[in-house]
Amino acid sequence: MRKLFFSLCLLCLSIAAKAQFEQGKWIVNPSITGLDFSYSSHEGVNFGVSGQVGAFLIDNTALLVAVGGDWSKPANSYNTSVGGRYYFQTTGIYLGAGLKMKHWKTKSSGSVTNFGAFAETGYAFFITKTITLEPAIYYDLSFKDSTYSKFGLKVGFGLYF
Repeated sequence: MRKLFFSLCLLCLSIAAKAQFEQGKWIVNPSITGLDFSYSSHEGVNFGVSGQVGAFLIDNTALLVAVGGDWSKPANSYNTSVGGRYYFQTTGIYLGAGLKMKHWKTKSSGSVTNFGAFAETGYAFFITKTITLEPAIYYDLSFKDSTYSKFGLKVGFGLYF
């Protein structure tokens, strides 16, 4: 009985989620809620924050613009990106991809700017009708050097309106 009840609850949540992925809707991921845990051979393990905003151009497809930063030793980094997400019907699962520019500032070696591409997959779990918890895994590919490429896990909140 519990499994049936749980399945019905998930179905109701999925139906409510579809309405949020329609053309003309907006998505905002506040930067104070995005937690980024990642690893690369250049940076090691670090934590960072990011924020993004976007619009659904057609049903289930959003265009996103993002900014982010990481203030850890030995370097501070800042990034901007543009990309898109495709949401699979009513499930909340999404695939995203785009282009990214990242800039590092270090006291010892000055600054480095790197361009690359990224891919991510995640799940938009609706806490309320418009607020989501969004865990995702991602990979940033560096066009400059493979040591700048990185794999990571991030968790954020999304606002859909």
